[in-house]
Amino acid sequence: MLNKVDSCIIALFLNLTNANILTSTQITWQALQPDSIRYQSIFSNVSLEDSDSLAAVQPRLLNALAHLHHQTLGFPLLLLRSQENSDYLACIAEAAQRFQPEEIALYGGDYHVMGDTVSLMPPSDANRPFTSQGGVHFADWIEAEQLFGCVRQYKDRIQPEPGLIHQANGGTLILSVNTLLAQPLLWLRLRKCIEQGRFDWYSQDERQPLPVAIPSLPLQLRLVLCGDRDALASFQELDAEVHEMALYSEFEENLQITDEEDMTFWCQWTLTQAEQAGLDQPAADFWPLLINEAVRFTGDQETLPLCPRWLRRQLQETALHGDVINAEALKEALEAREWRESYLADRMRDEILLNQIMIETEGEVVGQINGLSVVEFPGHPRPWGEPSRITCVVHPGDGEFTDVERKAELGGNIHAKGMMIMQAYLIAELELEQQLPFSASLVFEQSYSEVDGDSASLAELCALISALANQPLSQHIAVTGSVDQFGNVQPVGGLNEKIEGFFNICQSRELTGKQGVILPASNVRHLSLSEAVVDAVKQEQFHIWAIESVDEALPLLTGIAWQSESGESLLNTIQERIAQLNQQEIRHRPWPFRWLNWFNHS
Repeated sequence: MLNKVDSCIIALFLNLTNANILTSTQITWQALQPDSIRYQSIFSNVSLEDSDSLAAVQPRLLNALAHLHHQTLGFPLLLLRSQENSDYLACIAEAAQRFQPEEIALYGGDYHVMGDTVSLMPPSDANRPFTSQGGVHFADWIEAEQLFGCVRQYKDRIQPEPGLIHQANGGTLILSVNTLLAQPLLWLRLRKCIEQGRFDWYSQDERQPLPVAIPSLPLQLRLVLCGDRDALASFQELDAEVHEMALYSEFEENLQITDEEDMTFWCQWTLTQAEQAGLDQPAADFWPLLINEAVRFTGDQETLPLCPRWLRRQLQETALHGDVINAEALKEALEAREWRESYLADRMRDEILLNQIMIETEGEVVGQINGLSVVEFPGHPRPWGEPSRITCVVHPGDGEFTDVERKAELGGNIHAKGMMIMQAYLIAELELEQQLPFSASLVFEQSYSEVDGDSASLAELCALISALANQPLSQHIAVTGSVDQFGNVQPVGGLNEKIEGFFNICQSRELTGKQGVILPASNVRHLSLSEAVVDAVKQEQFHIWAIESVDEALPLLTGIAWQSESGESLLNTIQERIAQLNQQEIRHRPWPFRWLNWFNHS
């Protein structure tokens, strides 16, 4: 038996332990956004003088194009994983232009039409339609006539007209792979032309031959096909033989920032986009805010985007909101864009504030927790975060854990996997010699669409433990993260949207200084939160805790440790409830079964 002094000492020890967990897992406001201060000197002095930003950020692309240019054997094809819009293709064309020969050479020939006779002469004049100086040409979409040209007939006169393939003769042609996937006959004819080294004329109407015979045109062509991974996989199915012979590379979408040199390269690349868009150089204070937005785009504080289209959009919208491209103009542009795109998110938030969707942000409830989810609505330009009320009830039973979402066919496979993993962790922790005498039911309340992903498995586990221990959970705190079978908390996606979604609800109801979010420690590097959240954390009106295991989450939510060698713990409470229920069952059994149970344990 413990005396009063011992009980006080244990209680004091537990309070100190919980306080240590509160402070050791809580992250500071400085960690909520990428650290741009250390690069301030770069922002003030960056320029394009004596720089080659393309070579710095796209070394794989340049290496592949150089290899393609010097390739003499095999099929001269480069498959490039990249977007297929004109901004990307223009950038790839600029890179390919570096490897064109300095000496001028003429390719193709010169067609002479005399009545019903068409003859081919060697190339002599670069201004003739079928004579080319090579170069680099690209198109994001093209039809057969645009690519291969055609034969026009005006009364009795025959006139061949060139296509893009003739303009690119002797050089490099860059096309979208989806163009060829949508028009397989285009690819078959293009492949034949490149393999045979000549261009043969065919009638556009298969039912009628050409009115005259037209000599084949000598053709020398390097081909670059651009597309995403799915498109390139489809191309492999279309022509596995050529796919096997082709070179492969990628237009790198992101740049890992490890030192000042990397940051300089990224800033110079951004300046290149500004220059090509005809915009002035940004001010020094523009860069930190752009980096915050860039991290939200990439999802990593140490990774910045290289997407030309994304960078130009930020620059162009900033230019529309100010005479100078600076932080103030960019902030106005971002706020205006968010306001334009937030109608649906605002209506969902109103539903919560009007208690049509019930979310608690104060008090304590047994078996209820605020999970965090990201809503991605088809056709909507941006995802947004909102809290989800997850509840759990337990009752005497056969140990079955009912996933209501799965039973109602509203739960996806990954969500079901997360449920099974967290159940396995709990059963292993309880170290039961027999089946758990409780059954449990877990559900996302007021959820009427499919739930998938395992990012709520930590919240579901905490709700289950709360219900089993009959210990209330704080409603001030929302939780996100997945768990493995050992209780480790794993990273999830959409952190910024999730945190801001819960923060907006708390702020609308008035911040109490107790509210906050629990997230995986491995997700801290993904944070780039709004100024409103950062200011609230700085003023200790809102808190963010980064944890590595379930053991760290439970004291924050309940004030009680998960397990302890001495004193109260959630694990001991659950084990005591199980023992009490087992004793009750034994007392209510007929005496022969009680005797048999005693015999088995003796």
